[in-house]
Amino acid sequence: MTPHDNRIDLIRPDAPKLAQLGGHPVGVKTLDLVNPAQLDVLGAMAGQPALADRRLVVELWYPAAQHGLGSTYHTVTRDGRTPVRLLGSATRDAAALGGDFPLVILSHGYPGNRFLMGHLGENLASKGYLVASIDHPQSTYDDPAYLGGQAFGSTLVNRPLDTAFVADALGATQMAIIGYSMGGYGALVAGGAGVSEAALAMERGAGVGPYLARHRVPVADPRLKAIVPIGPWGRQIGVWDAAGMAGLSVPALILAGSRDDVSGYDTGMRLIFEEAVGVTRHLLTFQGAGHNAAAPFPAPLESWAPVEWLPFVPFEHYADAVWDNLRMNNIAAHFVTAFLDLHLKGDAAKAAYLTEDWLGFAEGSARGLRLETLAKGA
Repeated sequence: MTPHDNRIDLIRPDAPKLAQLGGHPVGVKTLDLVNPAQLDVLGAMAGQPALADRRLVVELWYPAAQHGLGSTYHTVTRDGRTPVRLLGSATRDAAALGGDFPLVILSHGYPGNRFLMGHLGENLASKGYLVASIDHPQSTYDDPAYLGGQAFGSTLVNRPLDTAFVADALGATQMAIIGYSMGGYGALVAGGAGVSEAALAMERGAGVGPYLARHRVPVADPRLKAIVPIGPWGRQIGVWDAAGMAGLSVPALILAGSRDDVSGYDTGMRLIFEEAVGVTRHLLTFQGAGHNAAAPFPAPLESWAPVEWLPFVPFEHYADAVWDNLRMNNIAAHFVTAFLDLHLKGDAAKAAYLTEDWLGFAEGSARGLRLETLAKGA
């Protein structure tokens, strides 16, 4: 099959104001980071040595010194095998612009990979952020552990540990985490939301309770200034209870689809919003959208064809039945920019964008959206 050019950097004419690219050219490079002698959950459960090096491949977007020609990202679709070519505006290995930029970590779903939110990585880097997107081992499309079905418990344990290690490796002084689905779970734990006692024995954990217990009373990293959980998974099956969610100590912008049948809307994400009483938090709802709301780039053309080894068309991993992906991506970039500029850069003027007034939207273009805010203590 002839490879298609799937652009991830497009901005619709009706996009809200802050979706537009910032003033910085963008560079990108791939890092191969190794966290030595970490707990190997799968190995420990199989009676093998409990410690092993954990390799994290990271795509890093950053403000560049000058404009370049853009980049092609080579990856695979959700089926884990079909090659796909993504085109973006960042330039591979461009000279970096000097300066101390806040770090934003992107954490994909289960499964996913470091390119799934690459559009947001490029966008934020153009606005003066260093953006690191992680390939989480045992959670990527083509990882044998994920394909073998044994990896979910390891994901529960390792998500917050992976983001903390990447922050250390990159020398972060202040940062945010944007996490989709299981990445949203990890962002909440990193922000201080302690998992419930019941979570230690849940069936999905497959015996990882003794290792998951470290996340019962997590302490938020003081460098962590904001989190953006997108479709965060877990509350709908009791991974947290109200007491654990009350431990969240980092401001949160939650993005959710009102028809999400994976993370649950009323039974999951609205409870997260209501129970995180220790912080100011926002909930942006895409009315009628499902679990793919606001995170994945538009479905690549290679994903439209069915494959024999999946019970669904890979297209379904990216697309929404109601909303256009590009539209959701642009809206997410708008609100994420306002939220991060407020909390990581101290830009108080951006608080006005986090209200029901729909600042930055053309008249009538916010239809289908609902934005709510609860103050700390409410």
